[in-house]
Amino acid sequence: MDYPVQYCRHMLNGLSGSLESYLDLLSVRQKLIASNIANVDTPGYKTRDVDFQTEFQSLMDGGQSHATEVTGLKTNNDGNNVSLDREARLLSENGVRFSAVSQLLRGQIRLMKSAIDEGKNG
Repeated sequence: MDYPVQYCRHMLNGLSGSLESYLDLLSVRQKLIASNIANVDTPGYKTRDVDFQTEFQSLMDGGQSHATEVTGLKTNNDGNNVSLDREARLLSENGVRFSAVSQLLRGQIRLMKSAIDEGKNG
């Protein structure tokens, strides 16, 4: 009876570690988006973001995420380059990613619970 429980715990720990890193990165991006929006009228403020793919790999390797200044955006006369359209799109994208990861995690937990229950009954 211990085998299914230990096996499921091992599988869930591996998956949850990856998902935890992904959720951490989503959290970092959410904070950056909020900061960008809050500073839309701040003269000289430069939009900040994360390179999602690079930063996720860094987190998986045990590193830290790093925010960088976004280049290539239109700069206003006051030096600010925050685009509310861009930030709204990223906010929406972040929400979709969070929802998808949450559903994946719930599905994996249900699968593991089912395997554990079968092991107890079998």
